[in-house]
Amino acid sequence: MKVIVLHDTERDEVVNEVCAAVRSIGHEALTVAFGDDVVMIATRLRDEAPDLVFNLTESFAGKSALDSGIASLLNLLHLRYTGSSHSGLLLAGDKVLAKRILSFHGIRTPEFAVLHRGALENAEELRFPVIVKPPQEDASIGITAASVAHDVNELLARVGEIQRQHGGPILVERFIEGREFYVGVLGNEQAEALPPAELDMSAFPDGVPRVATWSAKWEADDEAASGRTVFPDGLDPGVSDRMREAAVAAFRALRLRDYARVDIRLDGGGEPFVLEVNPNCYLARGEVFAEAAERTGLSYEALIGRILELAASRYAR
Repeated sequence: MKVIVLHDTERDEVVNEVCAAVRSIGHEALTVAFGDDVVMIATRLRDEAPDLVFNLTESFAGKSALDSGIASLLNLLHLRYTGSSHSGLLLAGDKVLAKRILSFHGIRTPEFAVLHRGALENAEELRFPVIVKPPQEDASIGITAASVAHDVNELLARVGEIQRQHGGPILVERFIEGREFYVGVLGNEQAEALPPAELDMSAFPDGVPRVATWSAKWEADDEAASGRTVFPDGLDPGVSDRMREAAVAAFRALRLRDYARVDIRLDGGGEPFVLEVNPNCYLARGEVFAEAAERTGLSYEALIGRILELAASRYAR
């Protein structure tokens, strides 16, 4: 099988790792970087005529909200590809829309309000503390320790900052002070949740909110954001089961495909609340999703092969 590994213009180690894994299981693999020239990319993809595209793109022209457009292009070119469809990427990529869908399906998600064009929607039941987010960014972009507001003054200050930096609607949701977990989901009709990983924030300095900021995830040397991801020992089996059930339910409600990661917070009673859902999540070797898969017996190569198999099977049907 001929596989094109499609990725953003900024090359990442994961591109090489996925290519090597694809080749190790007997397939041909080549990389194509998705740049700003859509016509050129479309021509290249059509001329290469791959059997399958492994879609590793996360943004277009630096905007993560446009990643669904890449899947739409693959559809228009009649190309088969891994991961979620354009509609799944669009639904999950808009945190406000995703939370409305999750709520409709009875999946717990923190109460929220939306500030858009001067109007505040659904704020009647919202209580402090709250966390303020730009709803169409990923990787915790726009989230800092100041994102948690305890009163109106802090809320207005954070809203103003996000409007200056990001524009567009603003999501304000109840801040749940509790443990945070990442639960991978792998599959389609028989989707299964992988073992939960926890963002360990126990080393955060006093006074710093326990929140997965951008620096907590990506700047390990930041002393005020020293979160690390672990697979906790002694996690209550009932709590683990509830998180895994919530993750699969969210995956299905948003009509995602093949694989995704669901971010969850536990409240004081051990009940899971879905914060957001990340289709086509980060697949680097040794990172959360791949490590969780390995704990179920799937090596990195087997995981990449499984994703290829899931995608190919969908199109075969």
